[in-house]
Amino acid sequence: MKFSDWLQGLEYEVLQGDLNTEAEDVVYDSRKAVPGTIFVCMKGSRIDSHGFMADVAAQGVKAFVVERETELPEGVAVVKVKNSRHALAMMSALRFGNPIRRMISVGVTGTKGKTTATHMMKAILEAAGKKVGMIGTTGAVIDGHIYPTLNTTPESYQLQEYFYKMAEAGCQYVLMEVSSQGIKMHRTDGLMFDYGVFTNITPDHIGPDEHADFEEYLYYKSRLFTMCRTGIANRDDEHFDAIVGDRTCERLFTYGLREELKPDYLGGGVKFVSEPGFVGTEFALTEKSGGKALDLRLGIPGEFNVSNALAAASLCLAMGIPEEAIRRGLETVRVNGRMEIAYSSERCTVIIDYAHNAVSMESLLETLRAYHPKRLVCVFGSGGNRSKERRYSMGEIGGKMADFCILTADNSRYERTEDIIADIRSRLEPTGGAFLEIPDRREAIYYSLSHAQPGDMIAIIGKGHEDYQEINGVRTHFLDREVVEDAVRDLGL
Repeated sequence: MKFSDWLQGLEYEVLQGDLNTEAEDVVYDSRKAVPGTIFVCMKGSRIDSHGFMADVAAQGVKAFVVERETELPEGVAVVKVKNSRHALAMMSALRFGNPIRRMISVGVTGTKGKTTATHMMKAILEAAGKKVGMIGTTGAVIDGHIYPTLNTTPESYQLQEYFYKMAEAGCQYVLMEVSSQGIKMHRTDGLMFDYGVFTNITPDHIGPDEHADFEEYLYYKSRLFTMCRTGIANRDDEHFDAIVGDRTCERLFTYGLREELKPDYLGGGVKFVSEPGFVGTEFALTEKSGGKALDLRLGIPGEFNVSNALAAASLCLAMGIPEEAIRRGLETVRVNGRMEIAYSSERCTVIIDYAHNAVSMESLLETLRAYHPKRLVCVFGSGGNRSKERRYSMGEIGGKMADFCILTADNSRYERTEDIIADIRSRLEPTGGAFLEIPDRREAIYYSLSHAQPGDMIAIIGKGHEDYQEINGVRTHFLDREVVEDAVRDLGL
């Protein structure tokens, strides 16, 4: 296409050159700039690629998009736009033919629960025989292949490329975690989701390179309901009114656990279930419109996950997905590294979770206590070259809330594992809690299983879905779930 064709729908000023220059792709990484591409200059928190224009022109690039006045190389075409990131999003959609329009799309936002809720939605849709693509914290899932992602919401070009791959693979649905940062950074510009889902909001992601304050954070979360045709919102959240106040969606459905708020989809009768082969919850979902109740079993522990399940079930009911698929999907759902049941028998239950700070650790252990295990055993460490307060507070929580702790390695990075364990121990010991130190994480997991007592619940936390361990700057493959599977086999459990 001609340079001018790539600029459809954009407001721009021609600074120099001929817009008849032909181009076949758009790039924003100078390392990928080659003849026949358009280079979009963007200012990041650390790098401003406007400074690379001369080098990129020397690589044969003849077309540039900029957002500020700068020294322009000779013999190239340059246009100026108000926001380069917005331009990149629109040009990337054009590059791949707006592939999201070929599928039913769902955007999910919230401080917590995005990953778990999208996995639940995927499980239900697949139980209904649908082919689903998914993008989020744990990567982009396309036709059984997982592509790692650096951000919860990838850069706009990557997004459009993933959408294209999904559509070409025959996906009927795409589920996507939409971060507030992704919206703020214009990665989602131009997208109109068929459905937008809000889980909850609490103060988070506030600071340098993120959001200035909670008000800004809330504002960008609320933008999802200006980017979808049908909204699904958590009525229980205290910021509900602010989240939906500016909505432009055609329809809005609500879900929640508080009957007095009269949500469209009400959850209730929550029961904690722990039996060989199944640890989770049972609850009922009642539709306000018809008064119809669904009795559901959720294969992930914790009352807070009932709220995530309500979000998924409400969405699928609004879509017209059969009730049996909702039942089957929720009962069998598994989320890699998020309250993941890695092993369950009469001997013990092993749960893997990403909890890697005191708040998430306390919430996890409190949740597991509700299942009344004989002993609650916690296997954990703490990341190196990070705030020491994190490891101190985790030691204190472990000592107070677990019956037995096994202190081990996490991602020690450039610190000695033994030094990190010593810091954890310094706060755990004063609590009087029982513990053991096994620096090798594989040995620690084997020990927890080989010494399990009937009725024990073992929580292996901190790494969750991570499939590596980083020590002295070197990453080696390590996935907690795989180690549990090895231990179960080797120990003959």
